Amino acid sequence: MKQKSSFWSKDGTKSVLASLLSILIGLAVGSVIVILVGLLNPALGLSGAWDGIRLIFGGIFSTGRNAAGALTFGFNSTNVGNMLFRATPLILTGLSVAVAFKTGLFNIGAPGQYLMGTAASLMLALGIPSETVPTWLIWTIAFLGGILAGALWGCIPGLVKALLNINEVLACIMTNWIAANLVTWMFDGSDFRNLVENTKSGYIYKTTYNGVATAKLGLDKLFPNSQVNGGILIAIVIAILMYILMSKTTLGYQLKACGSNRHAARYAGIADKRNIVLSMAIAGGLSGAAAALYYLSGNTEFFWSTYQTLPATGFNGIPVALLAASHPIAVIFTGCFMSMLDIVGLQLTNLTAYNEYITDVIIATIVYLSAFSLVIKMLLSGRRKRRTAAVSAPAAAPAPAEPDKAAGDDAKTTKGGDEA
Repeated sequence: MKQKSSFWSKDGTKSVLASLLSILIGLAVGSVIVILVGLLNPALGLSGAWDGIRLIFGGIFSTGRNAAGALTFGFNSTNVGNMLFRATPLILTGLSVAVAFKTGLFNIGAPGQYLMGTAASLMLALGIPSETVPTWLIWTIAFLGGILAGALWGCIPGLVKALLNINEVLACIMTNWIAANLVTWMFDGSDFRNLVENTKSGYIYKTTYNGVATAKLGLDKLFPNSQVNGGILIAIVIAILMYILMSKTTLGYQLKACGSNRHAARYAGIADKRNIVLSMAIAGGLSGAAAALYYLSGNTEFFWSTYQTLPATGFNGIPVALLAASHPIAVIFTGCFMSMLDIVGLQLTNLTAYNEYITDVIIATIVYLSAFSLVIKMLLSGRRKRRTAAVSAPAAAPAPAEPDKAAGDDAKTTKGGDEA
């Protein structure tokens, strides 16, 4: 009879434990840094270090300082709302990387796909006249345009991989910088630059300049004084749809089969080249959707001189996917966690003498450990197997046979043979 596996021996449980260990170690490293800085800085001391540690673990619920100067905590609607707003693009770029991981590809091209989605959505949102076209229709066209632009840009490394067998990482790195310079060139001489405010001539207008903005859907009532809008709900719905696609459909099975073994999938009759391109197109479309939802919110401006750097949101999708073990539903929670660290950094800067770079160290530590989450899973599995073997070894020993019964059986067999 097959023994039922315990809860702790399941692969999903070990993935969650590995991610939690990565997060806890990262937070512990950040706490150690806070203590060291507090001890070395007379202006902080142990009391300042204690405030910093409290903000690292609970900064999202910080409500400021009271009249006596002590930190106060409670439900902070502004912090929570801003966390959800910042989590929206992280969830989608995390999904972009996770889908590619599931199909055996490493989509490091999310920043370039994000930039192309940004350019397409902003040009459509600002270029279609709202005097003649309803703003909700402009928003829909701009959102779909951003998805399409990211998908088309993701197809490029997919085609290179499928047709020429060139590593997708190299192709993605090249397309990232091509996208950065291409977007810069497109916006450099465009009519969408902010020429009204002279100090912002390097920025593109907010979409509210044309009356286009993502609907709040009542979230502004739940989280007043924050930037949150309906984009977070769209991101959650997309994550659920990606889970259904990858886990419950024939297409998802084919994509994962190509990722597991491309040649075996081809032998089984699956179009491996088509699925590689399709996988990168889906990943690119998700990155484009992340950019579209971020800039169509109406809260943000886009700095067009992108050749100087690539958007961090695209790269931050990698640790979001790693911490979630590439599970589309788990990406929702890891995206919110990474966004929460951004809010914690702001709280450290505003309420203490520390700066937000401490949270950058925490994020960097978590990123490195999330890359080793598979090793942590292997260590957990090895320890669990050794413990299981030690417990089940005595029970597995064979029971000795009864001598009289065995002798009687032998006698019957011999007698039967003689009679035959």
